[in-house]
Amino acid sequence: MNYFFKILRFGLPYKRFALFNVLFNFLYAIFSALAYVAMIPMMQILFGSTVKTTVPPTYNGVGEIKNYLEGYFNYKVTYYLEQDSGMALFFVIGIIISLFFLKNIFNYLAMFFITYLRNGVLRDLRNELYKKTTTLPVHFFSEKKKGDLMARISSDVLELQHSFLSILELIVRDPLTIIFSLVVMFSFSVKLTLFVLIFIPLSGGVISQIGKSLKRKSDRVQKEQGEFLSLLEETLGGIKIIKAFNGQNTFIKKFNQSTDRFFNFSNKLLNRQNLASPVSEFLGIVVISILLWYGGKMVLIDQTLNGAIFLSYLGLAYNILTPAKGISKAYYNIKKGDAAALRVLEILEAKDEMQDSPNALEISGLKKEIIFDKISFSYENQKVLDNFSLKIKKGETIALVGASGSGKTTVANLLNRFYDIDSGHLTVDGIPIHEIKKKSLYKITGMVIQDPILFNESVKNSIALGNPAAQFTEIQKAAEIANAAEFIDKLEQGYDTLIGEGGNKLSGGQKQRLSIARAVLKDPDVLILDEATSALDTASEKLVQEALENLMKNRTSLVIAHRLSTIQKADKIVVMNNGKIIETGTHKELIAKKSAYKKLVELQTL
Repeated sequence: MNYFFKILRFGLPYKRFALFNVLFNFLYAIFSALAYVAMIPMMQILFGSTVKTTVPPTYNGVGEIKNYLEGYFNYKVTYYLEQDSGMALFFVIGIIISLFFLKNIFNYLAMFFITYLRNGVLRDLRNELYKKTTTLPVHFFSEKKKGDLMARISSDVLELQHSFLSILELIVRDPLTIIFSLVVMFSFSVKLTLFVLIFIPLSGGVISQIGKSLKRKSDRVQKEQGEFLSLLEETLGGIKIIKAFNGQNTFIKKFNQSTDRFFNFSNKLLNRQNLASPVSEFLGIVVISILLWYGGKMVLIDQTLNGAIFLSYLGLAYNILTPAKGISKAYYNIKKGDAAALRVLEILEAKDEMQDSPNALEISGLKKEIIFDKISFSYENQKVLDNFSLKIKKGETIALVGASGSGKTTVANLLNRFYDIDSGHLTVDGIPIHEIKKKSLYKITGMVIQDPILFNESVKNSIALGNPAAQFTEIQKAAEIANAAEFIDKLEQGYDTLIGEGGNKLSGGQKQRLSIARAVLKDPDVLILDEATSALDTASEKLVQEALENLMKNRTSLVIAHRLSTIQKADKIVVMNNGKIIETGTHKELIAKKSAYKKLVELQTL
């Protein structure tokens, strides 16, 4: 339960609802016991064994409250009996109905307030998980499956919500109901109640044995749910490739295998969980049966207990069984919730090695230069950059070219601080990049990548992502600079048109121009273009290249390109191979000598 109690801190903002819940559960427990006590006079009337009292009792303080209430009740019943037996019965039934009514009103109010606590914790947990997910470093997501993360935010948090209610029942309502019922039962017969208490721990021990393996079984169910959600996410993202390669059967088989495992794990979990109710009910009936034998002996043979009191006592004993079953059920839910809590805490407590240091600095823009000084970097022990050095002066356009896997995109990722360098120094205006606040670093950089990432928003909101406060006229101007205004105006709802998930209602060139407009509106000091035109046809490329040139004016730019025709105007071209720089120069300088760059140009021309 250690993991689960860590989650309870999310309930602290809602402690007033918890206090109201405790108050009304307290009242519910009192009236639950009193409702059965009130049945004694009715049975005494029916059996003709009412203790007649014609003189009202005297109140002698809290210590004698039980005798006072009992005497007063007998006095009122005697009064009505002397007038009409039916009226006395009606009076007693009215008291019973009132007590049961109040009991259920308090039960409703307790549940009313716990609802705000449960749903508040659910909301705050999901918000915290989402916030944490967006702030974790990029490498965290390369190690986790998207579907598994989705399962943790959805189903695992929902499981915790149910468990959260269970622990409050376990701590408050059901124990209080048992305690108050036992207090009344002791007042009726100490001997009989002690006899009952011998059997309750025995049945509790049997029930706890059933729940021992629930956490492990629940953990397997939740992990498998993450597996098939991951497979579903992959299928939806790659449906075109799956169809094109006729891979439906392969994916169907994988999905069926995952759901089969989920089916088997769920069956084992639910069968173990479902065993709790019949076992606890059977044990309860065994206790009641033994109670009937022992109590019946006290009534009929020993004559040490009144029959009407014994019947009410049986009602109170049964009143204990229901919360006892509730406690066992809550115990199972908490065991399941503990497994969910562990999976949620893995995200919430995940360490962000790249979080801002306490003394991190704000920067407002690039003033002089960016310097990569003898940088080395590896992905999972595979070296990608080796002794890489490069200076990018403010206003310069630097192009990185080379074969796939030569480390070009890694340079861009390090400049955005998506990853931290292994060795060397990376500085912005002389400040080490890890000493700059990430938010201010992201403010001065803008990206346009090969496959533009767009969200299911309107055209207007898609452009305004990096600058939500922008005026509509500014959005229009950004679209014009990006050569996007023409196609936007032709859309059915213009700038208010929804572009679909991933921008699937737009062509490749339109999506790219929209992502350029987004970068234009952000107006970054440092622009990173990662193969921004390589996936486009010639016509789209021309429009996009014009838009990029508009975007790059008077701006520091780092351009990664496969199409070498797009970088001829760069101030410096850096040719890379296996994580190292093998040559640098302008287009003319590199073409003028027998360079690796010249060979690349000739290959593309051919």
